[in-house]
Amino acid sequence: MNQLSVPDIATIELPFLPPFDWHAMLNFFGSRSSAGVEAVEDGVYRRAIEWQNDSGTMQVHLHPRRACLVVTLEGAVARHADALVEPLSRMFDTATDPHDIHRCFSADPWLAPLVEAAPGLRVPGAWSAFELVIRTVVGQQVSVKAASTVTGRIVERAGKRIEDHPHEGTAWRFPTPAALAAADLTGIGMPNKRIATLQTVAAAVASGALPLDDRHADNATIRAALLALPGIGPWTVEYVAMRALRDPDAWPASDLVLMNAILKHDPELKRPGQQKARTETWRPWRAYAAIHLWHGFAALSGRVGGG
Repeated sequence: MNQLSVPDIATIELPFLPPFDWHAMLNFFGSRSSAGVEAVEDGVYRRAIEWQNDSGTMQVHLHPRRACLVVTLEGAVARHADALVEPLSRMFDTATDPHDIHRCFSADPWLAPLVEAAPGLRVPGAWSAFELVIRTVVGQQVSVKAASTVTGRIVERAGKRIEDHPHEGTAWRFPTPAALAAADLTGIGMPNKRIATLQTVAAAVASGALPLDDRHADNATIRAALLALPGIGPWTVEYVAMRALRDPDAWPASDLVLMNAILKHDPELKRPGQQKARTETWRPWRAYAAIHLWHGFAALSGRVGGG
């Protein structure tokens, strides 16, 4: 890691083993961004962040020559550059060895062509597991674009604007669990039942009953606590496990794109048990199988894929 000795500015280099498809990761983040909190522009990912009560902005781009991502931290949060290396590596999936995944999928007639077409795909992570859960609940049964719009309304209703912020696209901090739990969310364009789910999740995180962003918490405990909440199903738990808990073998089995992808390859695999049995050969990398199947669907359809 290289850190500049400039007040309130620090840079971090996150090395990775090639191939690494930065363009695909930016597309994934950009199409699902929380308006006002994060933005993708000209090959750069940018978002407002907070760490140990210090706030600021991070900007991430691909190094033009070396196999690494370059993170620039601005604001008081820059003093935590050393501590941020690990969560940023998780978010951008830079520690994964793609050759392990390729070896697992190389003999699979479904996945081998997808890996060959897009060998550098990684599983995009999340800055905050809490934020990811909220965005995932918002996105239930609506388009990705509609979900981003509603999430932006939630940010404006319950989030906090960063005064004198230089980047308008990242001038808001995502709502804290306590703020979201107490916010008036009427009229934001969501069914009341789903709003109740959002605020139940927020209250559970605020109270400590759901330790989503506690890096010392056991992942199995988080999964069980999340699944126990009303309005949260197995798909959401597995999706959060993929992106935020960094479980490389997480598999959102009820995802329609994934189910249809399996049926397309083998129309006989109609029952959930049959489909699950087919995915066993992809262990322990089923989260990466999901990314490749979603990416393949998006490439064929010209639309944003699953997730």
